[in-house]
Amino acid sequence: MSRRRTVDGMSANTTVSPALRMAEQLLVDPPQNPDVSRGYLDLLGERSAETGDRNTGAIQALWASRLGSLFYDNAQTVVRRLMTAWQEPTEWLNLPVGGTALDVGSGPGNVTSALGRAVGPGGLALGVDISEPMLARAVRAEGGPNVGFLRADAQRLPFRDESFDAVVSIAMLQLIPDPSVAVAEMVRVLRAGRRMAVMVPTAGPAAAALRYLPNAGAHVFGDDELGDAFERLGLVSVRTKNVGTIQWVRGKKA
Repeated sequence: MSRRRTVDGMSANTTVSPALRMAEQLLVDPPQNPDVSRGYLDLLGERSAETGDRNTGAIQALWASRLGSLFYDNAQTVVRRLMTAWQEPTEWLNLPVGGTALDVGSGPGNVTSALGRAVGPGGLALGVDISEPMLARAVRAEGGPNVGFLRADAQRLPFRDESFDAVVSIAMLQLIPDPSVAVAEMVRVLRAGRRMAVMVPTAGPAAAALRYLPNAGAHVFGDDELGDAFERLGLVSVRTKNVGTIQWVRGKKA
């Protein structure tokens, strides 16, 4: 028996979270037959494995594995402690109650859920990742009525222009083929007057040794590389903060 369609594009006999129903309204091209069978909206299917949209270095292979997702979950505890060397992103982003927030490279989803708490029950927080094991863990641990997850490419975010009141990305940009394209996409989907923040763990001279690891797959950022990119894309009030090899960069869309 064929699946009956609803007016909003989701299947009538598929259980879809309220967050994913709201997410569909933000998509540039909502799918005719959305795959939400694993609790997240999969906008890639098998395409990413066939087209080479992501790096294939050792780091990417680790994060894509089940063991890697477990390791990353534990590593997030350390990362969140290091955040306090400056600020939690939710504190600086000045998220409006009822607003929309995007976490690019959401991993286990703990930051996405923090954004969901900040915007409140009437708001929406979405996490985007390319790793199926990561997304499965995020859905189980952090999914909720206003917190949803999508499988999509950070270099081609599926959302309409100026859809979000805040955008964050934590420990993701160093792992993708073209970080500058991903940053431009984050700026594109951010609303005017709103803020975004990114964190990378491979910035500055101390991280340069990573370049000599065979097929490591991680981009090493210069001290001013991300800050300059923010300004070229029209962000204002750009600030950077380095703690060892970790760098936070934040800015506001004019």
